Amino acid sequence: MAAGGAARERSAPTGLLSIGQVLARLTPEFPQLTSSKLRFLEVQGIVSPSRTESGYRKFSAADVERLRAALTLQRDHYLPLSVIREQLDQAEADGEGHAVVAPPSIAASPRRHRREELLLRTGATPQLLNDAISAGLIHASESYSDQVSSLLSGLVTLARHGIEPRHLRSMRQNAEREAALIESALATLLRRTDAASRGRAAELAPELATHIDEVRRLLVKQSIERVLS
Repeated sequence: MAAGGAARERSAPTGLLSIGQVLARLTPEFPQLTSSKLRFLEVQGIVSPSRTESGYRKFSAADVERLRAALTLQRDHYLPLSVIREQLDQAEADGEGHAVVAPPSIAASPRRHRREELLLRTGATPQLLNDAISAGLIHASESYSDQVSSLLSGLVTLARHGIEPRHLRSMRQNAEREAALIESALATLLRRTDAASRGRAAELAPELATHIDEVRRLLVKQSIERVLS
């Protein structure tokens, strides 16, 4: 580390840790943990480290314990990060700290919504839901997941601005192509049958999807800026 960087580290509040120090504490338990993964966990809301005036991340002891709990749940139970975040937030709200608890009830019984409840929850009209199904954005079912509920809520907002499900049909096709791209990138891991490889693939897939989303967001932003310029 350069002298300036070292000085910034020394000037950090007592008890707070840099990314490198966090990695030193956690990699003995989680050998595949990297600084990139830590930043990804921050983006996903698993942890919210403070920042120095120079922008360096600083992690508290509570941050480290929350990371340890999240990584344990991901490694041992293969839970998606959204579920892990909700479980940790609930544990904190209940005053349980970052205790790692077995999550079979969460994993086995994800919340489902019947059609009428889905429409009420999202404010969508029956026609909008039918249009979304016709456009291939939503698959018809007797009940729908929270993810579908969030998707339909987004479609409701877009519909207010004249953007209908039929206009978004190409997005479903693009999503399928991006999923195939991620599958190709993880092909080596997916060909293996051991739990560690499958777990690593499950960990990397959403991370790659997030990076693709960020590239897409920036490309759309550039296009909008050209339109408005």
